[in-house]
Amino acid sequence: MSDVILRVTDVHRVHGSGATAVHALAGVSLEVRSGELVAVMGPSGSGKSTLLNLAGALDLPTAGSVEIDGQSTSALRPADLAALRRRRVGVVFQDLNLIPSLTAAENIGLPLELDGRRVSEARRAAVGALHELGLDALADRYPDQMSGGQQQRVAIARALVTDPTLLLADEPTGDLDRVSAEEVLTLMDRLNTDLGKTIIMVTHDPRAGRRAHSIEYLDKG
Repeated sequence: MSDVILRVTDVHRVHGSGATAVHALAGVSLEVRSGELVAVMGPSGSGKSTLLNLAGALDLPTAGSVEIDGQSTSALRPADLAALRRRRVGVVFQDLNLIPSLTAAENIGLPLELDGRRVSEARRAAVGALHELGLDALADRYPDQMSGGQQQRVAIARALVTDPTLLLADEPTGDLDRVSAEEVLTLMDRLNTDLGKTIIMVTHDPRAGRRAHSIEYLDKG
């Protein structure tokens, strides 16, 4: 059995059509194997976030193929694609997307509830994820009661609660001070080294690049 978790083959992504069409990606190929920590770098507007959206099955390619655990995202029915996204991929969004009216534990448990799990079961899993990351004290805090670094780590815990095959992070240190950024990168290191998580980070941060097993550069798609 192949240990390739993500295979992107000659992928193109075009937004719009005609004279106003934007070619976000033009013939990108990438393979990520189990246990790798990969950094995707490049200038703003080079297509990094578009690539991450395709890798997370949040979007589909205009041409070419994206396979997650051997499954082509373009070949799946919408319900099966949604299930793949919920169960196989964890995403840490650049703007975090934490819900202000929910506590840390409630935010973390939400993906499980959306997947049909009981609230009590989701809560136990959320508390377990917080404990795994050393964040027990944050369980009942709301996002506005946390620092930026704490919010980022809660977002990572939410992405991990479903035990995904692939963890994707979009600029995980982008809005953090140096100390908080270092804490988040150390956490990513531990998830990769100790827990064996396969991680792709889109980043401008050279410190993140130095921790990666490989760096993929994008420029103009």
